[in-house]
Amino acid sequence: MVLPRAWIPLLALVSSLAVGSGPVVAAEPMPEVPRVLLSRQLVEAQGLSVGQIVQLAADPAGVGARSYRIAGVYEPLPDPFRLTAVRLEARFHLPDLIGLTRASDDPLEAESVTRVNVALDDPDDAQAFARDLTSRLPGLTVQTTSRPLSGSNLFVILDRFHAAIATVTILGSTAFLLALMVMRSEERRETAGILRLIGLSRPRILLEVFVEALLVALAGALIGVLIAAVVQGLFNRFFQWRYDTALVFVRVTPGIALRCVAIAVPLGVLAGVVSSWTLLRRNIMSLLRR
Repeated sequence: MVLPRAWIPLLALVSSLAVGSGPVVAAEPMPEVPRVLLSRQLVEAQGLSVGQIVQLAADPAGVGARSYRIAGVYEPLPDPFRLTAVRLEARFHLPDLIGLTRASDDPLEAESVTRVNVALDDPDDAQAFARDLTSRLPGLTVQTTSRPLSGSNLFVILDRFHAAIATVTILGSTAFLLALMVMRSEERRETAGILRLIGLSRPRILLEVFVEALLVALAGALIGVLIAAVVQGLFNRFFQWRYDTALVFVRVTPGIALRCVAIAVPLGVLAGVVSSWTLLRRNIMSLLRR
């Protein structure tokens, strides 16, 4: 039988495979390098990039280092308690972390658990859950991961300190504003005397003073809120750059802005009315300096 010419190379290839020196063995796939996430600070400090293979070890001397491929970069969770700490951190898959940190002379370390996090459907049941679990497993320590709002909590102490500073500042500012308004009223005593001479009563003048003080206080409060809203961005960017963190240091919320307006406007109106009332109590001749 005569074969077509196109079949001859194919038969030659098959015969060469059949009469080879030995069986054909497929190449084993290369083991996959474990992946790891590195913090932005660590990547920038070491000049690393995503996809690069790095050597990591639990020992400071580099003993037992393992290879990992950088799968991504993350921003560490801002923590006020670690404000000045350099966040050189990494996140592993749990098996990779166990394999990196376990002691080679303890075969049970990879199967041991020293801490477990439990999420409750109702966070208010945390104390009851802790008492029940402690009674069932003596020697077990159970504590909540949320910071309690007690008098010894750092943030509660800071909040009370800020409240005290704010109270002293408001009282001092009110006294200064009242003194300033009294001085301003003394400059307008002749104007008040002329208004009295043309027939305007004291209540009418006080009403005009009230409206004027209200407008001035509203304008001042709104300008203060706008300045705070602009400055907070500059303040945050400076300290975030200074400490290399994403922590927000200042935040002017609508609630804070409304609280400031609610405090500033009544104090401004009160200072204006009180200073004018002390002036209007005098007789017309003394107002005109006669």
